[in-house]
Amino acid sequence: MKKALNTNQAPAAIGPYSQGIAAQGSTFYLSGQLPIDPATGAFPEGGIKEQTRQSLLNAQAILKSAGLDLNNVVKTTVLLSDIANFGPMNEVYAEFFQEPYPARSAFAVRDLPKGALVEIEMIAVE
Repeated sequence: MKKALNTNQAPAAIGPYSQGIAAQGSTFYLSGQLPIDPATGAFPEGGIKEQTRQSLLNAQAILKSAGLDLNNVVKTTVLLSDIANFGPMNEVYAEFFQEPYPARSAFAVRDLPKGALVEIEMIAVE
């Protein structure tokens, strides 16, 4: 019915969840990706742009582990620690996706794990 997606090219889960799930019917649900560099275990130096890039690279790695890429993504959710970071996040996000763009929600939340500025989750299909 469901299969966990797991790669060491993205940070390990920091709680009781999978990096992603492949569901029956070829739908893939990726957990929110924090901007943790899997090689260092730390956030990249810089601010929202660097953290957005790392979160998207982590998601790409999980998609790749399932034989997918960003073209398979149909929906994303972007969580921001500050809505003022929407513009810079959007600039980096636009570098990763091509038309037709996936559907997206983006909103600010009070806090993100480990003090991250951004977290991005995805739904993809084969």
